[in-house]
Amino acid sequence: MLADPRLRAATERVGDRLVKSAVREALDRCRVGDISPADVADEAVSLVPPAATSMRTVVNATGVVVHTNLGRAPLSRAAVDALTVAAGATDVELELASGRRGRRGRATLAALAEAVPEAGGVHVVNNGAAALALVTCALATGRNVVVARGEMVEIGDGFRIPELVTSMGATLREVGTTNRVRLSDYADAVDEHTAFVLKVHPSNFVVEGFTSSVPVGELSTLPVPVVADIGSGLLRPHPRLPDEPSASAALRAGADLVTASGDKLLGGPQCGLLLGEAALVEGLRRHPFARALRVDKLTLAALEATLTGPPAPVATALAVPAEDLLVRASTIAAELAGTVTAEAVRSTAAVGGGGAPGVDLPSAAVALPASLAGPLRLGEPPVVGYVAHDRLFLDLITVPPAQDELLVHAVRRAADRAGA
Repeated sequence: MLADPRLRAATERVGDRLVKSAVREALDRCRVGDISPADVADEAVSLVPPAATSMRTVVNATGVVVHTNLGRAPLSRAAVDALTVAAGATDVELELASGRRGRRGRATLAALAEAVPEAGGVHVVNNGAAALALVTCALATGRNVVVARGEMVEIGDGFRIPELVTSMGATLREVGTTNRVRLSDYADAVDEHTAFVLKVHPSNFVVEGFTSSVPVGELSTLPVPVVADIGSGLLRPHPRLPDEPSASAALRAGADLVTASGDKLLGGPQCGLLLGEAALVEGLRRHPFARALRVDKLTLAALEATLTGPPAPVATALAVPAEDLLVRASTIAAELAGTVTAEAVRSTAAVGGGGAPGVDLPSAAVALPASLAGPLRLGEPPVVGYVAHDRLFLDLITVPPAQDELLVHAVRRAADRAGA
């Protein structure tokens, strides 16, 4: 079986182990009578995975633009191409003109600095939590960090900002109450042991009612640095997200340092962004702990392409008019007529990824029988929507137009398997 030219070619693509596994599975099906001996080779070829990874490409039809379970921000075509370039030998730390060692990620850092000119210095680490950890380790080990009680957030999977800060050897000074904090609360807590005031954006929940918080501009009047953890990585204000803090606005307001994630609203690869006062950022870059948080060349390449290339899918999704999505949904529903009950409906999408909580994004979806949810998830490619009111909704704000025909074929196959 392994001598079949198609399987030899597959071995070069995905490796011997996966091809042998496909052949064994095909032979087992033959032994129990599911397929004939003549079909074993064809079956084995069909069972070889397209790539040597267990990850599968998924069509995100959930209406959650930055879906953590689906890998957060999908990369742009430019970023994907950049990953291919970076996969081999590159000049990541080499000045080709002189033949000498160059600064790692210099072009990426230049692109980030250009995107946020308010920052005197910029640096990139491996995720958003790492950015805050580096700031705390470098500035606050053995000292105090002042933070509002209402900003002691949990960021997902059980990880909590307070525990992250204290794990770096800092002591938290909590001020205010769960729902209200004043500038005087911060001022009373600041003393000679204070390393910085931490302003955390509660990016995955909203507290309403009798509340008050202190903006960065007022905190910047205190005699200690202000570190603003804006979370979702919005570099500049966005008209559809008026309450989401941006790096540029925080720096203009007086923040000394801003930390954020790169794989959320920025639409890039997983990384942590550090932007702010030049001397502080340079001190962070040279700190020994920074080496443990260093990003690889793939991240640098994808981030640079995200910053300099065409709009990323996240930006495209946030900008698309709901009426355009409704037209696409109507076309898809019409193509499915006769196969399954399908209807184009208006829907409400969300930013997701711990960003812009409570913001509703007008969208459109294709409504299908709820019984198709499982078959679509298990299809090729898997299609993930959401079930509500006994119907399955495939929201198109997160589906690129180029995948519409793919979606139609996936629904038809799922309906055939489910007998819908």
